[in-house]
Amino acid sequence: MAQAVRLSIPQALALCQAAASAAGARPETARSLAMASVTAQAEGQTPVGLSHFVDYLDALRAGRIDGQAWPQIARPARPFFHVDARGGTAHLGFDLAFDDLVTTARDLGVAVFSQRNAFTCGALGYFVRRLAEQGLVALAATNGPALMAGSGGARPVFCTNPVAFAAPRADGPPLVIDQASSAAAFVAIRAAAERGEPIPADWALDAAGRPTTDAAEALKGVLLAAGGPRGANIALMVEVLAAGLTGANWSLDAPSFLAGSQSPGSGLFILALEPKLLDPGFEQRMARQLGRLAHAFGVYIPGARKAAMRQQAEDDGIWTDTDTLGRISPAR
Repeated sequence: MAQAVRLSIPQALALCQAAASAAGARPETARSLAMASVTAQAEGQTPVGLSHFVDYLDALRAGRIDGQAWPQIARPARPFFHVDARGGTAHLGFDLAFDDLVTTARDLGVAVFSQRNAFTCGALGYFVRRLAEQGLVALAATNGPALMAGSGGARPVFCTNPVAFAAPRADGPPLVIDQASSAAAFVAIRAAAERGEPIPADWALDAAGRPTTDAAEALKGVLLAAGGPRGANIALMVEVLAAGLTGANWSLDAPSFLAGSQSPGSGLFILALEPKLLDPGFEQRMARQLGRLAHAFGVYIPGARKAAMRQQAEDDGIWTDTDTLGRISPAR
């Protein structure tokens, strides 16, 4: 039976970097994957935390991630960063471009990061939150292999196609919204299947096209969009941004991120804006408005809880289990 294990943040980062290196990743790639995965775990996003890091390790060993790939970054115009991940991770290209992306957004008011030929990126909010911490407003979209039905259909044509948004506020953590276009993230359904737990009937269809509460059967079928046609339309918009503009694989054409030896060739689109050029007091206004929504109207403000958990993890460490730890350890 799996037992709970606590690791300090430095321990978790060192463990993940060593495991990724042993699986074939170059040091920069190992560091990028470790940081994103440990951060997700620290924020309480366990389905895209250390358990998802195992997917990265499996993909490195199978060749779905080229661990030695070095992203090619082009600048077709001053605001644009057009990146070819060359079969590697989504994170390394962003990390390499990050400082220049921030400087460009501050200087020009806008910067666009467009990436193709990458593995799927896990927690999308990780990217926009980092930009918001630099005082920028950011919007991100990404795609992957087809898992979700479109409007009026029952066959997979889109990935869960998440969208993320972040904005800075004075004297507090950024607003960070990160949500899938599907009724539930694939990793959440997979986690429910592993635990033998049911799922809501509006999350997925089974292989015969019938609504199901059995998570294992849902994995054999197709995911459903959040809010029906409205969610499917958002998924289509994300597909245009993440695959159309970037030159990445459309979800219909993307190989699996769980099997085989081919990269899914996913896309990542990020728009970064400098709000101070439009309103020098933007961060103060955001702080007052978010405070009013939270305290006077009881509105939940996304981002604050994850920031608090991340800070607590810095002090107290993160929790995982012996099974996950055993799958990560390079000695396994």
